[in-house]
Parts: sequence; structure tokens; C-alpha cells
Amino acid sequence: MEELALGVALGFSAGISPGPLLALVLSGTLRGGLGVGLRVAAVPLLTDLPVIVLSVTVLSVLPGRAIAAGGVAGGLFLAWLAATTLREARTAEVPTAGAPGARPAGRRTLWQGALVNLLSPHPWMFWLTTGAPLLVAAWRSSPPGAGGFLLGFYALLVGSKAALAVIVSRARHRIGTRGYRLLLGGSGVLLLAASALLLVEFGSTLAA
Repeated sequence: MEELALGVALGFSAGISPGPLLALVLSGTLRGGLGVGLRVAAVPLLTDLPVIVLSVTVLSVLPGRAIAAGGVAGGLFLAWLAATTLREARTAEVPTAGAPGARPAGRRTLWQGALVNLLSPHPWMFWLTTGAPLLVAAWRSSPPGAGGFLLGFYALLVGSKAALAVIVSRARHRIGTRGYRLLLGGSGVLLLAASALLLVEFGSTLAA
């Protein structure tokens, strides 16, 4: 249950955080309609597999204390990310079609989304520092817990981007910034909670 909650919190935070993929989701929706935005929102389901496999392969051969050290590093990284997100939430603007990475809609936008997500450092940093240590530790103690983490993470990662695409398709350019800033602030709080859970879980292993 704890792994599922972590996956939900991390997936939601990653889903609404500003970045090239989110810009492509929104610009694709503005230019090509809701269908384009939804397809781009689902790109992580296709491109994250090699990232996860490589990250887990590396960490699965390491001893438990090394995985715990990676988890602590991930917790510290999430704490820094939470502070950054909360700071950005005070002045953030909704990404527009002119944001970096935003290009024509349709099939080209879909391929751009896949390339952007695969080459972006963010998925690699997340899985190497946070996702893979948590996933490997969960698998060793309870495989269903590892499945719950993946389910929660990708349901919210893709779902939150898809929800934003729906909002954009209905409101177009009339979306205000207040709601978006509130969402970002909420994601920062979730990141803080996830950071605390990781530091407690993996820190206790290191201290033992």
C-alpha cells in the first residue's frame, strides 16, 4: 500500500511538472485536437521501458545497502525537487504552444514526444536515483508492492497529462494560471511527503 501511495504521489508530481513533454501535450492539443494530446500524454508508457530495464538491471546486482544508499540519495533529490517546485508554483505560467519543444501536431508531434522523453535526463535521473531503488526493494520484499508502485506511478503520470489535455481542449487559451499554480504547489507537497517516506524507509536500512 505504501508503494502504491508513493507511485501515485510521484506520478502526479511528474505529470503536471513543466517540461518539454507537457508542452508537447498542450501544444499538440491546441493544434491537432484532444486525440493528439492524449496520444502524446501516453508516450512514457512506450519510452520508459528501456530506462526502467537498464536502471533495475544495474541496481538488482548491488547489495541491499547500496540500494538503500541510492534510495536515500533519491529522497534528498526529491526534497530538492519539492523545494524547486514550490518556489516555481508562486510564479508559474501554464505552458503554451510556444514553449520549448512545442512543434506541429499530429504524427510528428507524437514522434517528437517519444524522442524528447527518451533523450530527456529527467526519466533517467528519476529511475536511477528514486524509482529503481524503490522498485527493486519492493520486489525483494513483495512483488505485488512493486507492481502497485508502477501502476500508481504511470496511472497518475499519464492520467494527469491527459487531464490537462482535456482541460486545454475545452478551454483553449482561456486557462488561467491560478489553478495551475495550485496544482504545482500540491505536487510540491506530495514530493515532500514522498521524500520523507524514502528517507525513513531507506535511511533505517542504512542505520541498521
